[in-house]
Amino acid sequence: MALTKYKLGELLELTTETNEKLEYGPDSVRGMTITKEIIPTKADIKNTDLSKFLVVHPHEFVFNPRTHGKKIGFGYNRTDTAFLISWNNIAFRVKPQMKSVVMDEYLFLHFNRDEWDRKACFQSWGSSTEVFSWDALCEMGLYLPPLAIQQKYVDVYQAMLANQQSYEQGLEDLKLVCDAYIEELRRKVPCQKIGPFISLSEQKNDDEVYGLHSVRGISIEKKFISTKAKMEGVNLKPYYIVGPDEFAFVPVTSRNGGKISIALNQSKEPYICSSSYVVFKINDKTKIWPAYLQMYFERSEFNRYARFHSWGSARETFDFDEMCDVEIPIPNIKIQKAISDIYAVYIERKHINERLKERIKNICPILIKGSLDEGRV
Repeated sequence: MALTKYKLGELLELTTETNEKLEYGPDSVRGMTITKEIIPTKADIKNTDLSKFLVVHPHEFVFNPRTHGKKIGFGYNRTDTAFLISWNNIAFRVKPQMKSVVMDEYLFLHFNRDEWDRKACFQSWGSSTEVFSWDALCEMGLYLPPLAIQQKYVDVYQAMLANQQSYEQGLEDLKLVCDAYIEELRRKVPCQKIGPFISLSEQKNDDEVYGLHSVRGISIEKKFISTKAKMEGVNLKPYYIVGPDEFAFVPVTSRNGGKISIALNQSKEPYICSSSYVVFKINDKTKIWPAYLQMYFERSEFNRYARFHSWGSARETFDFDEMCDVEIPIPNIKIQKAISDIYAVYIERKHINERLKERIKNICPILIKGSLDEGRV
């Protein structure tokens, strides 16, 4: 056996079918990520003309020619239904006559490697926006082993992917349980304002007990994260202390894509955060369990509530007074702990799922190398 070298232009062809007859609607619009996944679009497509959008059929590929640092937004339609992608992306497929030479899934393994991203970004051109063109893609070369070897390594990848997707489905089922239970509580338990149960916590780092290693920011995923701010020469005395089981949130909501950044310190160590944040605590944990309240904050309904009740002109903010007006069902503390424990399992499994997806991506270069090595024998 031997490897055969091809230029991608020999194997691929553009697909330019558009949604001109409007056979597909807004529910069919997708986006892609730099981790090579197809996802529901995050763009506001209300009142958007979908007739110019590209139709991406099963076993077709799509990529965003505008590079994102060291990554290319890319996706492969491995489903059995077509979807729409914005017209400013590029869609392509393996030429029908070349399917005896290369498998779609094997080609995706080739694209789903950091090495390919680096080469693609290196061949991008532009000033304010760098572009990786279709012509540049066609000029890239690759070695292919025989089809039987490609199939062998694709089977390994698909087996791992099937396991991860099965795990992910169970994960979504668990989230549905939590959401359904909250909705049931809303119907059965009278909602109460949380104001009487919480209070501001404005203890500052006056004695500078806590240093840079304790500084945290808050993400729109509702987590404390290592700060991304430049901290050189920053005075940490005015920073608020966020003790264990205390909350902090960023009152500015107008720049967060419809989400409010709020997090619960579930560690055993205090954090410190910017004095522009709002820090508060629960007065009596026998009335409201911190993890239960955080679970409520993480719901999309709360994001919408916080944005609707934000005020301002240049910057809209959701202040502590508005937070006090939030109404939630407050059942028996044992029920609160039980449902928050289930939610904690969901969060942990969600993290495990992300690690599984990362491992699957990391195995792509190993599979490609293994197939090439076997093809040389």
